[in-house]
Amino acid sequence: MRIKQWLMISYFIVMLLPVGALYFLYISISNLDDKQALVEYVEVTNKMEEIEPKLLDPNIYTLKSKEMYDSVQALTNESIKITLYRSDGVVLFSSLPEPGSYGFPAINMEQAYRNLNDLQKNARTYSLKKPVSNDGNVVGIFEISIARDEWIAGVTNRYLYLGVLFSIFFILLYTVVVILLNRKLNRPLSQLQAQMTAFANGESPSIQIRESNDEIGDLIKHFWKMKAQIEQTQEALAVQQKEKEFIVASLSHDLKTPLTVIRAYTEVLQNDRTLTEHERAEYKEILFQKLEYMKRMLDDLTMYTALQSSKQRTELVEVEGEEYFEMLLSGYDEPCIRKDVSLQVYQSVKKSYEVDPKQMVRVVDNIMGNAIRHTEIGKQIWLAAISSDTKLPDWVFKEFQVELEKWRKAGTVILIQNEGKGIPKEQLDKVFQPFYQAEDARNYGGSSGLGLSIAKMLMEQQNGKIGIWSAKKNGTLLACWIKERRD
Repeated sequence: MRIKQWLMISYFIVMLLPVGALYFLYISISNLDDKQALVEYVEVTNKMEEIEPKLLDPNIYTLKSKEMYDSVQALTNESIKITLYRSDGVVLFSSLPEPGSYGFPAINMEQAYRNLNDLQKNARTYSLKKPVSNDGNVVGIFEISIARDEWIAGVTNRYLYLGVLFSIFFILLYTVVVILLNRKLNRPLSQLQAQMTAFANGESPSIQIRESNDEIGDLIKHFWKMKAQIEQTQEALAVQQKEKEFIVASLSHDLKTPLTVIRAYTEVLQNDRTLTEHERAEYKEILFQKLEYMKRMLDDLTMYTALQSSKQRTELVEVEGEEYFEMLLSGYDEPCIRKDVSLQVYQSVKKSYEVDPKQMVRVVDNIMGNAIRHTEIGKQIWLAAISSDTKLPDWVFKEFQVELEKWRKAGTVILIQNEGKGIPKEQLDKVFQPFYQAEDARNYGGSSGLGLSIAKMLMEQQNGKIGIWSAKKNGTLLACWIKERRD
C-alpha cells in the first residue's frame, strides 16, 4: 500500500474513534434504558403509592416549625426527595439538607403547577407532582423525586468500560501505527542511509533493502538506478583512463623510433664533412618524412582527443550526392601510382545526404591511406559509392556479398576493398581500437594507429556506421554507411 493511502486511512480511523465511542455509548445507554424501563417504572410507582397517602393531609400545608415535618422527613432517604408547596407557591418543606429545609421563599406559580399528575422521567430521577385539596380548594402541592440509582450506576459502568476499551484500542492503534511507521518509513530509510553511506565509502553494504510498492520503494529504486548509472560512469572513466594510459604508452613507443632516426641523421649532417650532396639530400628527405610522420601522428591524436570530448559537435549540411561523391572519391590515383597499385573507382549515387563534408574527406583519406599501405605492389584497390537501390559491383569478394547486402539496407555505402593479406578474424573487432594495428602492420610504416578509430567516431557522429570484412586469401573490405534523404 502506498504511504499516502496508508496515512489517509490511519487519519480516518483516528477521526472515527470519538464518533464510534459516542455511538457505542449511546447504544449502550439506550439498551440499558430499554431493559430497566418497565422494572424501574413499577418500582417507582409502588414507592410513590406508599408515600402519597401520607402527604394528602391538608394540615401539613401550612407554615409550621421544622420539627412538625419530622414525619415527612422520615419518608425520605438518599434516593427519595420530598418537597411541599403551599397553594401560592411558597416552599413549606424540602428534604434537601442545604441550605435549609424550612422557610423557602415563594417560587413562580407557573413553575409550581407545571406537570401536575404527570410522572416525569429524567436522566437521574423520576418525579411526580400532585395537588392536595380540602373542601374543594387546593391547599398545597407535594413533589416526590426518586433517584434512578441502578440506571446511573449502569451508565457509570458503561462510561468506565468505554473508557477502558477506548484506551486499549487507542494503545493498540498507536502500537500498530508505530510498528508500521518503523516498518514502512524508519527501517527502510535507515537501511537506505546505510546503503548510501557504504556506496559513498566504496564499501559493500551488509544489509539488503527489501523493495516495496510505496513511495519509499520508489525512492529505493531511484537510488539503485542512480547507483547503477554512477557505477557505469565510473567504469567508463576507468576504461578511458586505461585507454589514455595505453595511448600515452603507444605514442611514446611510436615516437621513439622516428626521433632516434632524426637525431642520428641530424648528427651525421652536422658532423660528417665527407657526405656528398646526393647523400645530404637523401638524408634531408628521410628527416622530412619522419617529421611529417610525427606531425601526422600528433594531428591524429589531437583529432581523436577532440572527438572524445563532449564539446566536439559535428555540423551536418545537406549535399547533392552525385556531385559530392565525385569530389570525395577523386585524388587517389597519384598515391596508388607511386605505390604501383591499381585503383578502380565506381560511383552510382543519386540521393542527397546530411554529412559533414570536411570530416567525410578525412574518413575516406584515413581508410584509403590504410588500404594503400597494406596493398602489395601490383595488387588492386577498389573504391566505390553505391546507393541502396543499386546492385553491388561484381568485384566485391563473394565471401562478403550476402552479409554486406543485409548491412547496407536503406543507406548508401562507400566501399574500399583491397587485395592482399587478410586480417585474422580474431583481430577484426580490434582494428577500430586506438593505436591497435594488425599483425605485421607496423612494418608498412606511416600509420599512427588512430586512423580507423577516428573514421569510426566521425561516421557515428554523422548518424552513420562503419564495418569491416576480411578474407585470408583475398583481402579486406571496409564500408561506410550513410543515411539517405531523398532522390
